[in-house]
Amino acid sequence: MRADPPPAGESGESGETGGSGDPRVDERSPVYRRALIALFFAGVATFAQMYSPQALLPEIARDFGVSAGDASWVIGATTIGVAVGVVPWARWSDRIGRAVAMRVAITLAVVVGASVAAAPGFEVLVAVRFVEGLALAGLPALAVMTLAETVRPRALAAAIGSYVAGTTIGGLSGRLLAGSASEVWGWRGGVLAVALLALVSAVVFLLVLPATRVPPAEPIPLWRGLADNLRRPGVLAVVAQGFLLMGAMVAAYNAVAFRLQEPPFELSVAQVSWIYLVYLAGAVASAQVWRVTRRLGSTGALTICVAALAAGAAISLVQAVPAVVAGMALITAGFFGAHAVTNGLLSSRGGSGRSLTPSLYNWGLYAGSSVLGWAGGAAFAAIGWPGTTGLVILAAVLAAVVAWCYEARHPDAR
Repeated sequence: MRADPPPAGESGESGETGGSGDPRVDERSPVYRRALIALFFAGVATFAQMYSPQALLPEIARDFGVSAGDASWVIGATTIGVAVGVVPWARWSDRIGRAVAMRVAITLAVVVGASVAAAPGFEVLVAVRFVEGLALAGLPALAVMTLAETVRPRALAAAIGSYVAGTTIGGLSGRLLAGSASEVWGWRGGVLAVALLALVSAVVFLLVLPATRVPPAEPIPLWRGLADNLRRPGVLAVVAQGFLLMGAMVAAYNAVAFRLQEPPFELSVAQVSWIYLVYLAGAVASAQVWRVTRRLGSTGALTICVAALAAGAAISLVQAVPAVVAGMALITAGFFGAHAVTNGLLSSRGGSGRSLTPSLYNWGLYAGSSVLGWAGGAAFAAIGWPGTTGLVILAAVLAAVVAWCYEARHPDAR
């Protein structure tokens, strides 16, 4: 096992170890600020690449002659790759260090992401996107663990909020850039434009990321760590919530581009891509949800977020662009608010296999993105937008049921 050694000259800075013996830093430290900047850009690089083809799905479907449901596998293949890759990346990082593993992951992801534009056929495109997902998995799998081993617990929630904000900005900028560039250079040009954005973000990440301040704990055997987590209802609850809520949001985003290009809207790819500005609602929600959590507890905050998500799906049924925009904004805010809350629960709900808890949560996220994302596209192809929104509302209700059932059995969870 290898720890990331602290860079020379960083010990003794204001806000660092002080006299507590904890080598991690607090919010006054330059190391803390570097960690926030680095993880913000990691979020941008990851989610810009992962979800940017959503704005291009109708164009990709036309180019390769596939249905909306089949086209959704351009997103689903990547999220399956992430779901498959999170546990191996977590285990490898136990040996080489979190920062080293994240640097390798982001470099591979940028290289593979740029090659997507050269895919000669739909099957190859899906395969390359799967490999891209395997590379990208190293970033969400390790981001929270890296922060936990760099900053002190009292500063961790705000640090996670910064990372989640980076993921929302990445998701927004990737979709917006891809859609705008495709109007001039086609969907392949849109992919290349996002690859350039990811490259710039990756360079900032590589230059700024500090070494973690404490070494990873000695890993227990994989099977034992997984078994320990799977025996814990709290872990299973957050994994299920990640599956349902991420799947609900991705289902909506996979189908909305098709809906807005059909009558009565008939918007262009570039016009549709501007709807992704509602991702800013996710950035705000992830930063502000902690105020609600302090007053109402995690279950109360999750319930409000889930209600917002379901209400957004219902509002989006109205046949007017402002209603669709408002609905997607609520769906986005609801998901990212809930995502920030569940991320904050991971460290307290894991046991001896705690290092694998974030990986299992990420597995739930991206399995939900793949399965329900495809189901949302299939529902749209079969029934139209009401089919997609029905799936979204059902997933949201189930996520709320999971939260309340867990708290009913574990009153101290609040």
